Amino acid sequence: MPSLADIAAALGVSAPGGEAISITGMATLAEAGPTELSFVGSDAYVSELATTRAPAILVQKRVKVPTTWTRPALVVDDADLAIATVLKLFAPPVPRPPAGIDPAARVAGSAALGEQAAIGPFVFVGERVRIGARTILHSGVYVGDDTVVGDDCELFPHVVLRERVSVGSRVVIHAGSVIGSDGFGYRWDGRRHAKIPHVGTVVIEDDVEIGSCVCIDRAKFSATRVGRGTKIDNLAQIGHNVTIGPHCIIVGQAGLAGSARLGAGVVLGGQTAVRDHITLGDGAMAAACSAVAEDVPAKAIVSGTPALPHRQSLREQAALRRLPDLVTQVRKLQEEIEALKKK
Repeated sequence: MPSLADIAAALGVSAPGGEAISITGMATLAEAGPTELSFVGSDAYVSELATTRAPAILVQKRVKVPTTWTRPALVVDDADLAIATVLKLFAPPVPRPPAGIDPAARVAGSAALGEQAAIGPFVFVGERVRIGARTILHSGVYVGDDTVVGDDCELFPHVVLRERVSVGSRVVIHAGSVIGSDGFGYRWDGRRHAKIPHVGTVVIEDDVEIGSCVCIDRAKFSATRVGRGTKIDNLAQIGHNVTIGPHCIIVGQAGLAGSARLGAGVVLGGQTAVRDHITLGDGAMAAACSAVAEDVPAKAIVSGTPALPHRQSLREQAALRRLPDLVTQVRKLQEEIEALKKK
């Protein structure tokens, strides 16, 4: 187990005293035991220092630690980033299949596998598929014909990549996600909903991470695209011909309808809905449960249903909470007016 000195070295900071303390893990101030490192990311948690059993803490540089705290404190610029670094020291290894093809897998003869690729049990790899070097396919993954997966990717159990999908390098797709299903497209022909064929593809660029049970639909034509470095939470729905720019954040249960466009660095809160054919500019943000029905300018923040500029939405919510009192006041005024009319 690492010592406090090891952790300080990993963070590139000094450890004022207690360097030999052995650390077994990380925990919150309230839950930390006598061998667990804890952290203080804001002044709101400083009061908990009086009761924590943690032998040392990570502390955000701007937080004022009281003079009564006499145990070691590792001062860092960003507590959340520091936590990410420290947790890597304690993370148990993820079980992975060994390099090579498991005897229970089925790999087409025309498929090409890169060096040290790992194909787990019950994986299906179709015709003319290309799998990059060191890519890992966990148990039950399905890779359809003519699909390309880059180097150093990891697909967890029961991921489905339909035919003709393209996945870049260093992409992580968590269990149960489906990439490349038909888009939701129908047209009423007078008798029934006629299905519109979707003959396009899906392109996942480098360094994307996709959570569990995410659905990304193939394009009607051309491509549905997820830009490099974008992170998608569990249970998101990405419709056909959507374009997501680089380094976006899409939180759980968000849904993007067909042909929506997200610029670079867009953030969608949980359960946000984005209608079809609209654009959110670079750096735009939509708060949780927003219903985005119109274009959003770059760096704008919107919220509410329908989504409005955030400050306006807050004012309207505040006014709505006063509505019952206003109704009561109006009724009283009406009664007074009726009383005056009778005189």
